[in-house]
Amino acid sequence: MSTKDQTVGKLAFFERYLSLWVGLCIVGGIGLGQLLGPSIQVLSKWEIYNVNLPVAVLVWLMIYPMMLKIDFASLKNWSQHGKGLVVTLSVNWLIKPFSMALLAMVFFKHLLSPWISPDLAQAYLAGAILLGAAPCTAMVFVWSYLTEGDANFTLVQVAINDLILLVAFIPIVGFLLGVSNIQIPYGTLFTSVLVFVVIPLVAGWLTHKILWARKGQVWFEQVFLPKLKPVSILALLSTLVLLFAFQGQQILSNPLHIFLIALPLTLQTYLIFFLAWLLGRKLDLPHAICSPAAMIGASNFFELAVAVAIALFGLTSGAALATVVGVLIEVPVMLSLVALSNRWRY
Repeated sequence: MSTKDQTVGKLAFFERYLSLWVGLCIVGGIGLGQLLGPSIQVLSKWEIYNVNLPVAVLVWLMIYPMMLKIDFASLKNWSQHGKGLVVTLSVNWLIKPFSMALLAMVFFKHLLSPWISPDLAQAYLAGAILLGAAPCTAMVFVWSYLTEGDANFTLVQVAINDLILLVAFIPIVGFLLGVSNIQIPYGTLFTSVLVFVVIPLVAGWLTHKILWARKGQVWFEQVFLPKLKPVSILALLSTLVLLFAFQGQQILSNPLHIFLIALPLTLQTYLIFFLAWLLGRKLDLPHAICSPAAMIGASNFFELAVAVAIALFGLTSGAALATVVGVLIEVPVMLSLVALSNRWRY
């Protein structure tokens, strides 16, 4: 059996076929939108402070179980992983957001301009910026496991990454969207981060701390978390169906755009992985540290990007569509990087 076959075999059923589920959600959502017609637009008006309530509930249910996996007690071990954290933090926060913005601008506004109107190019650029400013939180545990990464280091880098996300996401997104001449409602951006990051992060930390103390680690990891997983999966799929129900007409009019959006997003994923990998090798990191350090930046916290795109630009926006394409390419591209990491084991 090949390395890739072995790693895919370890991946949970849902994660393994995530792109298939997204594809089915595209078909189902578009069909639902065509069936219900204008009546589905009623859902888009259920808002508080420009945050759509049905989507907010679904995204919260999707993100909260992921936050439960983060053990902030692991932060006390941060000094043991200094060089690995240099790779993670420098690539995630000093390189990735800006390289994504640059690639998206080159592709959408120049290379692909014959096929994409200026308005849509601007919207797709906004979605790409949101993806670039949101490095992975949950799926990195899967990628680390598949490449036999150091579990303690993975916990530490995820915990630190999420704390930085709390303070860095808004200014980075605001700066990059402003430089790109995209108007930002800062009140909506702050509300989105509060609803989709701060509240589930605090709730996850409290739940983790209380249940771990009362029930123990084994019960928490083997009983409680598996029970919540279907909730997260159903929330993700429901969000995607709703998105594509609103995006249906736009997709039917421009089916080529799914492929065009995927081009810079895919290139960015490989670029960030190779940069982090080379930096890790330069710093003489062991494979078990270098691999998860490269994976966390290559992968995206697409749940947050989707939620913020919807809150800032609307359910039917090109920005929301661009973030959903990020979900579509996530698993096949990351599995190819898992195979590379295992092939280059040293």
